[in-house]
Amino acid sequence: MLALVEVTLSWLFKNAKGRDAKSFFKGPAFAELQDKQEITVTAPECGPTNSILGVEYTADGVGKFPSLRWEAPVHIATEVREWLLVSEDPDAPLPTPICHGIYGGIAPSKTGVDAADFEIEDKSKARLKGGFHYGRSRNSNVYIPPRPLLNHGPHRCKPYLFITVVSCQRC
Repeated sequence: MLALVEVTLSWLFKNAKGRDAKSFFKGPAFAELQDKQEITVTAPECGPTNSILGVEYTADGVGKFPSLRWEAPVHIATEVREWLLVSEDPDAPLPTPICHGIYGGIAPSKTGVDAADFEIEDKSKARLKGGFHYGRSRNSNVYIPPRPLLNHGPHRCKPYLFITVVSCQRC
């Protein structure tokens, strides 16, 4: 019965996708950065861009966080003080993208994360074994693995990487 309800919801919300305009980085805090260079984040375990995640990375499997890799563009590499990683799904049938996780205080020397980095080291400080912190999610977990509605089609889980630089014009 629950599957029937879910498939019905998928049909009703079949066109409710692509909420990229409401992504985290499109907010007012990032208004001055819209034209800045993007940092490419890759997921080597998952294959090339637009690949389909294996079941082990979804809520139907173990919900493993995929390994991610990045490199700071040369012109800003020396200015990076820390990284901020945000993972969200702009295709969720909601008014705004669903956030799978927010991670801050990632060391500037770090150029990637693996599943083991997301194990909790100190829950009272929201600190992970990778040496960085996580934001509290809606289900109080470190990471919310993707789980699209049945028959809603593929969803894009997009990781975004932001930098905190030494000199900030607002500081």
